[in-house]
Amino acid sequence: MKIILINKSIEQVVQEIAHMFTNSNHQEVIAPIVRHVHVGTEYDAVVDWGGLARLAVYLQQLKLPPRIFLITDSHLKDIYATQITQDLVQAGFEPFLYIVPAGEASKSQEQVTAIYDWLIDHHAERREALIALGGGVIGDLVGYVVATYLRGVPLIQVPTSLLAQVDAAIGGKTGINHPRGKNLIGAFYHPRLVLVDPALLFTLPERSRTEGWAEIVKYGIILDTELFVLLESHADELCAFIRSSAALLCRIIARCIDLKVMVIEEDEREQGRRAILNYGHTVGHALENVSGYGELLHGEAVSIGMMVAANMALESCLCSAEMVARQKALLLALGLPIEYHGTVRAQALLAAMQLDKKVVGKRVRWIMPLHIGEVMVTPMPDELVTHTITTFFAQT
Repeated sequence: MKIILINKSIEQVVQEIAHMFTNSNHQEVIAPIVRHVHVGTEYDAVVDWGGLARLAVYLQQLKLPPRIFLITDSHLKDIYATQITQDLVQAGFEPFLYIVPAGEASKSQEQVTAIYDWLIDHHAERREALIALGGGVIGDLVGYVVATYLRGVPLIQVPTSLLAQVDAAIGGKTGINHPRGKNLIGAFYHPRLVLVDPALLFTLPERSRTEGWAEIVKYGIILDTELFVLLESHADELCAFIRSSAALLCRIIARCIDLKVMVIEEDEREQGRRAILNYGHTVGHALENVSGYGELLHGEAVSIGMMVAANMALESCLCSAEMVARQKALLLALGLPIEYHGTVRAQALLAAMQLDKKVVGKRVRWIMPLHIGEVMVTPMPDELVTHTITTFFAQT
């Protein structure tokens, strides 16, 4: 395929590529996959290839008031915002647009207050919906605003990153960061709809696409042997994000959503089993925080965190060397980091982990792999934790 650029902006090129991938006249039709979520007031999570073009139709089905408040980030504004607002206007809605600076730093109280001010200036009402269009940062930030503005208004999640599509937009966790820890301030609040359009992933930078595979590998490790084997079998084509793998990509995303929903339907508020969804996140979150929310993307930090957890499980004879080797090989095949080469040191991580949300009685509850498809939640001996993390981060 040859693309000739003649006096076109990057945004125009991206939009044309996205149109090429979503145009059903040139590609086979992929039927939407719907998972009804039996939590809260109940809602649908829909995986719909090219579904962003049908956003207005989905909103009409929810019978929402005409005023809609769309929030996205500065990277996505020029790619999607104009077309979406035009589509909404044509469908009879009155959209208002707010742009958040792209990046993890926007998950802050300052941004929350700025959005409150914007909503109050527009006299936003309790029945009027907010749309979170973006990756995990936008979903978490807008979700927290929605949960707290007027004690709760309707939320529509439209995740645009692979990580958000399989994880962050699903399950009702919302929140912002505190200078001393990631996601320490937040609320459980479920959306009215999650609309996942995997075609959007083809417009992302390679690194932003790649990080999402960490959460998908996580699901295979903690819950689904068959998913893990499927990823092993198709790692090359999945990592390349070729159009011929679109149906497979939709299937994998839908399976991850199903797995997460099954867990949250059993344990909505993370009082028990839901904690397994944090495999790799104890070290991952600490690493993001100590490194300053910018050195590593979330999925990259989780990938490293999974390797630390697997090494710890191996040291304590909870899992086999083969299991650790398969995890390592799959992460590598999908383009994810398995080692850390930055400036953060073990002692800083150990201190940061004490603010982890899974701490009970001043002890971290670790998610430890037993074999592919099964994990356990348990505290680990302090000496082993210190030894494993010191050894792992001394390799850099």
